Amino acid sequence: MVVHSASERVLAGLDPEQRSAVTAPAGPVCVLAGAGTGKTRAVTSRIAHRVLSGEVSARHVLAVTFTARAAAEMRARLTTLGVGGVQARTFHAAALRQVRYFAPRLLAGRAMPELLDSKIRLVTLAAAKAGLRTDRAAARDLAGEIEWAKSSLVEPGEYVVAAAKAIRDTPHEPARVAEVFAAYERLKRSNGVIDFEDMLRAAVWGIEEHRDVAEQVRAQYRHFVVDEYQDVNPLQQRLLGAWLGGRDDLTVVGDASQTIYSFTGATSSYLVDFPRRYRGATVVRLVRDYRSTPQVVGLANAVISQARGAEARLRLELVGQRPPGPEPQLRIFTDEPAEANAVAARCRALVDAGTPAKEIAVLFRTNAQSEAYEKALTEAQVPYVVQGAERFFERVEVRQAMVALRAATRSIPGETPLPTAVVEALTAVGWAPDAAPAGGAARERWEALAALVQLAEEYAATPQVLPIGPAASVERPVTLADFNDELARRAAAQHVPTVDGVTLASLHSAKGLEWDAVFLVGLSEGTLPTTYARTVEQVEEERRLLYVGLTRAREWLWLSYASARSPGGRARRPSRFLPQLDRSGGPERAGAAPVARRPERRRTQIVSCRICGATLLAGPDRKLGRCPTCPSDIDEELHERLYAWRQRVAGGQRVPAYVVFTDATLVALAERRPGRTEELIAIAGIGPRKLGLYGEAVLALVAGAAVDEICPEKTFEISP
Repeated sequence: MVVHSASERVLAGLDPEQRSAVTAPAGPVCVLAGAGTGKTRAVTSRIAHRVLSGEVSARHVLAVTFTARAAAEMRARLTTLGVGGVQARTFHAAALRQVRYFAPRLLAGRAMPELLDSKIRLVTLAAAKAGLRTDRAAARDLAGEIEWAKSSLVEPGEYVVAAAKAIRDTPHEPARVAEVFAAYERLKRSNGVIDFEDMLRAAVWGIEEHRDVAEQVRAQYRHFVVDEYQDVNPLQQRLLGAWLGGRDDLTVVGDASQTIYSFTGATSSYLVDFPRRYRGATVVRLVRDYRSTPQVVGLANAVISQARGAEARLRLELVGQRPPGPEPQLRIFTDEPAEANAVAARCRALVDAGTPAKEIAVLFRTNAQSEAYEKALTEAQVPYVVQGAERFFERVEVRQAMVALRAATRSIPGETPLPTAVVEALTAVGWAPDAAPAGGAARERWEALAALVQLAEEYAATPQVLPIGPAASVERPVTLADFNDELARRAAAQHVPTVDGVTLASLHSAKGLEWDAVFLVGLSEGTLPTTYARTVEQVEEERRLLYVGLTRAREWLWLSYASARSPGGRARRPSRFLPQLDRSGGPERAGAAPVARRPERRRTQIVSCRICGATLLAGPDRKLGRCPTCPSDIDEELHERLYAWRQRVAGGQRVPAYVVFTDATLVALAERRPGRTEELIAIAGIGPRKLGLYGEAVLALVAGAAVDEICPEKTFEISP
């Protein structure tokens, strides 16, 4: 009786979908869980319910996650629910534990080989043996390719064909990468070490090739739970299959719309195909979003509703559960410095109004974009932390470039234009201005140095002013020495340590996190989606990346992009993923007004349905303030009075009725029933002119006035 009561308490407070996931029968269960829908609560409650009801033993459950943080959170929640003894580990931690335990048996008494913390050193040696000179960034990219291949169960001799099929953006010719891969494997064996992929393979080999090991592992673990199943790679799936051994007591949790790590070998195909692989599987969809306001949820739904491809088949339309909040805002700026300064100013205002700095995030596509925001936040005296990367001036390539720039003052003529001098100096550290190299790390290094060139272009546009007397001065062009001093000043200002601050993070590193206020910046074509997204599948992954960013916000959401990278630069288009809103007018031109003026002139608001929270894109829907499929709450009596009033006014003015107000505007007035001028002018189609002509009369009608009081009936002569 006590056990039954405990298991029933686990169900308390769950919504109907969560309860369905928790109480699903033993066997294959697929939980499609959207962002903010309480997936961790559902999956831990399922484990606890099964244990407390006596259906399973805690020691027979293995819950697998992708991060140590997620595993720790799962263990903590299970403890709170009164369940101990469940193994909640990452794939790597679970495999390492098993390989270490069985090593004496599998290796004939020999000790388990040492596990490499990093591939970089051996990859650098392997590249040298293959005739390639590499720096640290290039070695990181080669290591990434080797990890992708091994996670995808690809051997060195199969790499060239596999890379071509996967349309990999390889750091070198695929044949050369295959040579490095093969040399790396040989070096590893000769040094008696293994890497993390070897460890997973060893766990698979131990189970698949040794019956006694398989029997012992499968006797220990009988019930499996896999979190973030859309991020599983083929090697991890192979290990999961070995653990299961043909059994099907498996619960997987995932969201295909958050598949953003395919470049590492992760694939959502196992999640997408789960119902076909396990006939009769229970599929539960969690769509109630407890994290974000309906306005944020509506925008996220609008963005992901345009998705195409296999992942879109499992797309979830979230339903916001929180009270309504502010509308997301879309801002357009003339250039990136103006965008960064406006973001910093808004962060300053939020902090001053009481929002903790740690509850604010600025998210961007690439780490190289962080410098402008580090500078702007520093100048606005807003503390910040960089998530998942070093601060701009702490990066190895930036420190090396600053050394090269200081050395170049002795070799480059002083009259050389600053941008030209900086480009010449950076060639000494291997940077070339024509095109970014292939490979993620090498490209990120290139973009960081390109950011220094952009800084030089901006700094060169501000000549130095030298006093030549009590009331006179003269301008002179900035020099490379001036620029070095400016970089040193910025580096010193941004090296101030902080404890809590605004989070600066790439969209990839933001996954799994959430904040009260989120700024999504740099949303222009070429940045999001990146120019390196060449296939339909790659573009769709970029869309999902924006979706992940949107769903990080609890309440306040800002989206922005700059029409040009730098003042006067080449014009850019907004990201194709943004809702197609009316963007009449143009962005403010930098330098056209005093410094005290706000950096942007125009604010484009994203209008959400006042009933369901979905983003409204069509003009008539935006006028009504609701989706065409949502129920109308029209005041029929008010609509009749508005209609009669319009007929009289149109007759008196001898114009068609629609010239006064369209039918859609009358419906919007009768549904939204504005009580103040501000509410009236918020309805699309009622501008300053019509407000002046008809505003007083409409407000009186809404307040209950009769048509005869507002517009006495008159007889008008109609000209033939």
